[in-house]
Amino acid sequence: MARRKKRKKYKTLSFKLSARQMKSLDNYCKARRTTPTKLIKKSIRGYIEHFAKEVPEKYHVSHNQLDMFEKDEETMSMFD
Repeated sequence: MARRKKRKKYKTLSFKLSARQMKSLDNYCKARRTTPTKLIKKSIRGYIEHFAKEVPEKYHVSHNQLDMFEKDEETMSMFD
């Protein structure tokens, strides 16, 4: 008895482009012989493939981004 393949669940994402942006996208896709959907999916693949379960800590934004400008003892200054 053959097993049935599990159906993939898809979600819909929509966003707006200006007429000029859409024309540029269409022209680029015609030149590259691809579709806008394939182009967009390929462009964002790096962001959507590796973070399905958990996002590594290095990608989280700190609450106070000014922390990176705090002076450490290890930082050398030409005025010290």
